[in-house]
Amino acid sequence: MMMKGAHFPTAAAFALLALATFHLVSASDPSPLQDFCVALNTTQTAASAVFVNGKFCKDPKLATADDFFFSGLRIPGNTSNPLGSNVSAANVEQIAGLNTLGISLARIDYAPNGGLNPPHTHPRATEVLMVMEGTLYVGFVTSNPDNRLFTKVLSTGDVFVFPVGLIHFQFNIGKVNAVAVAALSSQNPGVITIANAVFGSNPPINLDVLTKAFQVDNNVVQYLQKQFWYDNN
Repeated sequence: MMMKGAHFPTAAAFALLALATFHLVSASDPSPLQDFCVALNTTQTAASAVFVNGKFCKDPKLATADDFFFSGLRIPGNTSNPLGSNVSAANVEQIAGLNTLGISLARIDYAPNGGLNPPHTHPRATEVLMVMEGTLYVGFVTSNPDNRLFTKVLSTGDVFVFPVGLIHFQFNIGKVNAVAVAALSSQNPGVITIANAVFGSNPPINLDVLTKAFQVDNNVVQYLQKQFWYDNN
């Protein structure tokens, strides 16, 4: 009985380690079990297709080089909008061959003197941002209860990491256009722009909820809910 009992803590430790490893492995898109799984769009037949992680897969024998190609990031985004920024995505919606591969890109263009990619989160991805042109003030905020702000001024060639799920932003503090490229650890990272989600939801969040949450007069909340919350994606 003592020998059996002596092995229990070790067995339990291995079980907990296995469970923790499972959660770590599952923290990003699952690893593919084949060379590739080119996504089928909704206009193509799903007959004889395979459904994997959100997208039907094309028969690998029918895949072409174009399934892995996208030229859209060479085109500067239009920053003539209230935010002065534009995000051009290159995820599984633009590149069908990204399906199940767990990675995507985005190009962000910023207008001079204050172009802003506003506070937002990516619920399914860590982001690595590299500045290609210009100077950006960037940062992210940690989760409760600390809510620590980490910021840095980035110049051309600099890189900054935004951990998965944390609120982050980029702000052009230069007098010229800025451009950055972001790599994200998901084929479909998602984006939640904080102001848009809180004050521009459809239908609107109950006024009493926001008034109490932000500890402001309800006229302030009503004013914010009436604004047009621009989406730069």
